[in-house]
Amino acid sequence: MTPSATRSAASSKYGTGREALLRAVVDVVAQKGLRGMTYRAVAEAAGVNNSLVAHHFGSRDALIAAALQWASEQSIAASRLREAAEQEGSFTEALLGLLLEDPGLQAFQYEMILEARRRPELAGPVAQLYESYVAALTEGLQAFGIQGEVRVVARSLFAALDGLVLQYLAGVGRDEIAAALEEVHQVVLLRRGT
Repeated sequence: MTPSATRSAASSKYGTGREALLRAVVDVVAQKGLRGMTYRAVAEAAGVNNSLVAHHFGSRDALIAAALQWASEQSIAASRLREAAEQEGSFTEALLGLLLEDPGLQAFQYEMILEARRRPELAGPVAQLYESYVAALTEGLQAFGIQGEVRVVARSLFAALDGLVLQYLAGVGRDEIAAALEEVHQVVLLRRGT
């Protein structure tokens, strides 16, 4: 395959523009870790010239922060966390769908969380990642009728979901994760009755 054919194939995989670069960052980090993420690797994955990466983001840290924010937005939208908490039948299916559809998106986020322990400048974006998830769950739980300390319930629920996602990425089987997700959902249903 010629370089231009390779570039066209990659471009069609990710689309075009800034979002294509962010998707490429997610995939590169999910596959190679953050240390494997270079402008060249991202550009190659996106099928563009590596100067375009620098043009859009200016620095590697800005690229990483933008990719982390984009990944959390994509993950929340795909999982429908806000809606799933209030719909009795779709909670487990929505979250399983997220895992099965794009495990690389989740792997990228975990890579970033671990890297934040080594790089303090990532602590803020990682904290924002968690706050985005908790806020989405809080909205869904409020709509579902959960009363009281809804953010505390949301954070506890997200901690369970976060752990289950990590277990899935580590190789725990789909059926075991589905059963655990269903149990988490049953706890939410019980909480609604209080």
